[in-house]
Amino acid sequence: MGIESASEYIRHSLLLTMLIAGPMLLVGLVVGIIISIIQAVTQIQEQTLTFVPKICAMLVAAIFLMPWIERRLLDYAAALFSGAGLP
Repeated sequence: MGIESASEYIRHSLLLTMLIAGPMLLVGLVVGIIISIIQAVTQIQEQTLTFVPKICAMLVAAIFLMPWIERRLLDYAAALFSGAGLP
């Protein structure tokens, strides 16, 4: 394995990681912004108030997206182990 193919595998792995983590992070971002707006409107400045809704929303998103994540990971692993090249 040359440097070019190793760097290609690393690049595809990082892209797959960002693709898988992106939707859950986006859900956490949206929930965090909504909670921050609610805190600004009601003038409640409790720092721990944002963590529980964000964690719950990201957990629900992870459960909802699990079949999609599984399919992406299985396709990637099958391509790696078959030696047919990267998807």
